[in-house]
Amino acid sequence: MTLLTFFELVEIRTKLASLFPFVIGTLYAVYYFESFNGWNTLLFFISMLIFDMATTAINNTVDYVKAKNSDYRDKENVLGREGLSVRNTTMLIISMIVLASLLGLLLTYRTNLLLLIIGVICFVIGILYTFGPFPISRMPLGEVLSGLTMGFGIFFIAVFINVPEDALASLTLTWPRFNLDGDLSAILVVFLSSLPLVLTIANIMLANNTCDFETDITNHRYTLVYYIGKPVAIKLYAILYYSVFISIIVAVLVKVMTPWMLGVLLVWPLVQRNIRLFTAKQDKQETFPLTLMNLVVIHVSQIILLIVGIIFS
Repeated sequence: MTLLTFFELVEIRTKLASLFPFVIGTLYAVYYFESFNGWNTLLFFISMLIFDMATTAINNTVDYVKAKNSDYRDKENVLGREGLSVRNTTMLIISMIVLASLLGLLLTYRTNLLLLIIGVICFVIGILYTFGPFPISRMPLGEVLSGLTMGFGIFFIAVFINVPEDALASLTLTWPRFNLDGDLSAILVVFLSSLPLVLTIANIMLANNTCDFETDITNHRYTLVYYIGKPVAIKLYAILYYSVFISIIVAVLVKVMTPWMLGVLLVWPLVQRNIRLFTAKQDKQETFPLTLMNLVVIHVSQIILLIVGIIFS
């Protein structure tokens, strides 16, 4: 397997969906909690990236094995198109998951036992997303779970590993007793601040499933779009973007986000134009990239404005 084929197998171009929650969560820990741990951040970044690549490889492998559409299996899926062995791909996936798990255990040792619980939940959701008898990606839960797991989960962990143990939550175990302690208000603050990421990432999945609606049915994939219909899915697509900007305004008004973040509103005309184009035509090659463009312009703006907020806070 060449490096370019590997990058295609793990869809390296899609890793922005996990990179943005990581970067913005880390910056938010610096801005709001005034705390940063370089080694923890580096360990989490490597573990997160490896596991994200592993879940994407699982997705492509399972789609290849379960494909009912022969054209998709042999010409569109990377395993069929590049002649990749399912066995070798599976061994690669297992290796990546083991490495990501070991790094996660090291990070747990450096922080708190609660991270192990959160990490296991994220790992299970990530693996079951496309693997098992009832993959999440083939059910109407994909948008919700992908948004929460990546948008909130990664953001929360990025904050958690950078702040003191008592800032968010902690778990102590003295056999046979355990103690779970936390600050609910701080957790709600983190959730509100992560909401733009939750919504934009969920919208990537929604846009993808809307574009693939007909192909998914031939492959027996019954996603949210199948149950609510394309017209409603398109309306939901727009509503989620409107909610992104509303959540940013609310976060600033309740003073959990820097006032500079209101500058994100300047990209609204571009996002609105992309919404109109996608509403008019749902095509994987032509209009789906507009969803990725919205993700980039919104969250690059957030990163820049958070940095400004940190400098002038």
